[in-house]
Amino acid sequence: MKETKGYVSFILHAHLPFIHHPESEDYLEEEWLYEAISETYIPLILNFKKLEEEKVDFRITMNFSPPLLSMLDNKLLQKRYIKYLRKHIELCKKEVKRTANNRDLNKLSYYYLNRYSNDLHVFKDVYSCNLINAFKHFQDIGVLEIITCGATHGYFPILSVNEKTIRAQIGIGVETYKKYFGKQPRGIWLPECGYVHQADKYLKEFGLEYIITESHGILYADPAPIYGTFAPICTENGIAAFGRDIESSRQVWSSICGYPGDFNYREFYRDIGYDADYEYIKPYIAKNGARVNTGIKYHRITSKNGGFKDYYNLQWAYDSVCNHAGHFFDSRVKQINELSCYMDVPPIVVCPYDAELYGHWWYEGPDFLYVLFKKIYYDDCNFKLITPGEYIDKYPQMQMSSPCISSWGSNRI
Repeated sequence: MKETKGYVSFILHAHLPFIHHPESEDYLEEEWLYEAISETYIPLILNFKKLEEEKVDFRITMNFSPPLLSMLDNKLLQKRYIKYLRKHIELCKKEVKRTANNRDLNKLSYYYLNRYSNDLHVFKDVYSCNLINAFKHFQDIGVLEIITCGATHGYFPILSVNEKTIRAQIGIGVETYKKYFGKQPRGIWLPECGYVHQADKYLKEFGLEYIITESHGILYADPAPIYGTFAPICTENGIAAFGRDIESSRQVWSSICGYPGDFNYREFYRDIGYDADYEYIKPYIAKNGARVNTGIKYHRITSKNGGFKDYYNLQWAYDSVCNHAGHFFDSRVKQINELSCYMDVPPIVVCPYDAELYGHWWYEGPDFLYVLFKKIYYDDCNFKLITPGEYIDKYPQMQMSSPCISSWGSNRI
């Protein structure tokens, strides 16, 4: 076995704006939640479950914002999600018939029928509509570290004009976490990674141990961190700050060279809600007749310049997943080999992303994590997966430094 020279920490930020209209079912914004459940949250749960059943000892960190937790716990929204699935299953059955004379499309229409049918089974029968408990299970067995977020995802650098609002954001975030997960959270995802010095005392007041910041929040800290973003720094109030790694983020996020732009992956912007005959698709789009996404997409990216789009091929997409997981793996091996030569503590490569990137925007993203985590577990490599909480337990001595005001907004790559 190779020596463990460093660590990689995946952190997924799960948040959606709170949208709930009990007075009407005509608000399309509620479908943001349903799309995220089908394309991100359930796929992540299913892949975590596969890893558990295959006895793969993986680690990942996720935060769930209070608005998202409130929506996932809402009984009416749960009923509406089931109705959403049944409507999609109905459409998929029609698609199976409509595409009968086209082998490629027919295969994909069966795929979507099976996928939405399985979503209904998993949501209703396996987890009794409670996805919060589904994720809690993985925290309870020690493979998922769940952290909290600001109460309404308020941006701290703006809220700092009135410190009471920052205190409220942190306090309600902690209390909401305790309500759903039954214990004190160790860390918090600062909304938009927006750190301000005024927040520090409130983080300490509510018992939080660490935060996630943008790269420049660490790189421009005072004094300058010896190890850059590859080790946490500690504020004067004892809060550990982890900074986003630039290289690993670019490999996923970049619109130029990021993995999700591969020509074999599913094209997000081609959907039968826009492509199908209007009278045929009308019952499955907006109530006012406006064409919208249905989630049934038959094309792959093919090229980044628009124009012709070839049909999506599930096997080709999976092949690209395996290639990209291998590239990410090899990149971290090389990165950690180089870093460990200059550090007195094992480096940690922090990889924070929006959770909805995995599945909703990058349809194959949850499978990428599954393949990558298995590869890390079974291959003899120089790093392991770790959560921020585990890292500060192992290496509690950190450089004292004050993070810079940060945000992962415009031009974050």
